[in-house]
Amino acid sequence: MFSFFKKKISQDASPEAATIPSERPRANWMARLGKGLRRTGQSISTVFTGTQIDDALYEELEAALLMADAGVQATEYLLTDLKRRVKDSHTTEPAAVKALLAASIAELLQPLEKTLTIGTHKPTVIMVAGVNGAGKTTSIGKLTRHLSDSGASVLLAAADTFRAAAREQLTVWATRNTVDIVSQEGGDPASVSFDAVTAGRARGKDVVLVDTAGRLPTQSHLMEELKKIKRVVQKAEETAPHEVLLVIDGNTGQNALAQVKAFDETLGLTGLIVTKLDGTAKGGVLAAIALWGQSRVAAGGFAVPVYFIGVGEAVEDLETFNAQEFADALLG
Repeated sequence: MFSFFKKKISQDASPEAATIPSERPRANWMARLGKGLRRTGQSISTVFTGTQIDDALYEELEAALLMADAGVQATEYLLTDLKRRVKDSHTTEPAAVKALLAASIAELLQPLEKTLTIGTHKPTVIMVAGVNGAGKTTSIGKLTRHLSDSGASVLLAAADTFRAAAREQLTVWATRNTVDIVSQEGGDPASVSFDAVTAGRARGKDVVLVDTAGRLPTQSHLMEELKKIKRVVQKAEETAPHEVLLVIDGNTGQNALAQVKAFDETLGLTGLIVTKLDGTAKGGVLAAIALWGQSRVAAGGFAVPVYFIGVGEAVEDLETFNAQEFADALLG
């Protein structure tokens, strides 16, 4: 787990698997997260300043949740659950309803809380996708930093071959973290990915991180290229990729859910990184993603977890996702 890899990766139940340990006190992180979500927190908190629990309170709360990008379905879900909690607990004070809402949100988000595990496969191949501007390459750089700090050996694949700036940015992170990188100027993204996985295995690396080109889910030819990269990675290593992560910008609201659905349909996502929860983002879209996850579970699948969330550009501004912490920050 990501908070932050100060020791060697700790061993879990499997003799080969390892999870990233959480050691750094999270108080400073919670302060940054709370600051990032302060607009939403202030908007929702004002709902509970009245003198009674009535229809007007629930109507104001509905509007606040919608403004926080929770979406219609998640808002309806939370209101129904909240009313049940209020009734069961015999709550009569509006101020007490806020804690009940935090509990409801945390319970909804709980299935999204999961630890990223590496070590079951060597190398663990992690393919990372996202639209341009979501913070994909930066997130890969931060993840590389913390993996390296934990003692894991990392190899980067610069499979965003169409954008020189992306290769240069990833090369900077590779140099800064003293890790290997496989890169080709103007090369085929799938070919770069194949070479990186092959090199990672030959060099005994713990992790291969594949940075793919940013694209919109509506760009069908580029989405097909992602499928090709995944197929080629599987040719290099039959069990790979072991993780397929999508980086989403927390400022994009309900469009983030649309991105998750589209990339999941194309690639079969195993996890998310939510970035830029830094003062303008509203954060409620995670409730919508969690509710979508419930429908996946009901259909026999699994909820796509949020491995990490970010509030800024610094390395320490990317942390593991905790449902209760996020719910508390969301409500100010």
